[in-house]
Amino acid sequence: MCYTDYVANLTLAIDDELLRRARIRALELGTSVNAAVRDFLVAYVGTSQQGAIVRALIDSAEEAGATSGPAGRTWTRRDIYAERADR
Repeated sequence: MCYTDYVANLTLAIDDELLRRARIRALELGTSVNAAVRDFLVAYVGTSQQGAIVRALIDSAEEAGATSGPAGRTWTRRDIYAERADR
């Protein structure tokens, strides 16, 4: 991987045995511990972004008048399957 912008260095304090096992696993996968940690952090941060996207979608649906749950739902699962069976 080639970086054209500044890249921060991160120092981790981890158990020697854990690092040894991580290096072995990285070798097995043809990668590095650095790349594995970077991938983990991308996935970790992505979860929050996905949550924000889902929240925005729900907010948008609510603003459009779509409701769900016991108070707002006017359909049943049986209704949905009946509609699909009629197609």
